[in-house]
Amino acid sequence: AEYMGVSIVFFTETWKPDSFYDKIKQNKSIGLHTLCLLDIKVKEPTMESLLSGKKKVYEPPRYLTISTAAAQLIEIEEKRKEGVCGPEQLAVGLARVGQSTQLIKYGTLKQLTETDFGEPLHSLVLPGPTHELEQEMLEQFRIS
Repeated sequence: AEYMGVSIVFFTETWKPDSFYDKIKQNKSIGLHTLCLLDIKVKEPTMESLLSGKKKVYEPPRYLTISTAAAQLIEIEEKRKEGVCGPEQLAVGLARVGQSTQLIKYGTLKQLTETDFGEPLHSLVLPGPTHELEQEMLEQFRIS
């Protein structure tokens, strides 16, 4: 077994892919953290411009937020019920890493659904088992 990072995409009413679920489950089973990269929709042509075949017109950029990604993880858990990413699963939300406005929060997926991380870009880490030093570090970012 080897580590696998995952991408989480925007869900639609009819398309809710969950291939990341098995990768998160595998990472957990071998004691690893999982980095979840969140979907970015940039330069997406509008349906009208695709159908007209004329000049491409683009949708405004959209960035999947940590709170939406956390809600989607919980939604998939409700369907799969394998104990991988339920509302009480601890996770780390990271926004604008390396910038002066960087924000890092540690809490349950449920708490992360209720946290505003502000401007993009966002990432999410689902920790596997943590070393005492890792846990100490995470606690500094705990949502109270």
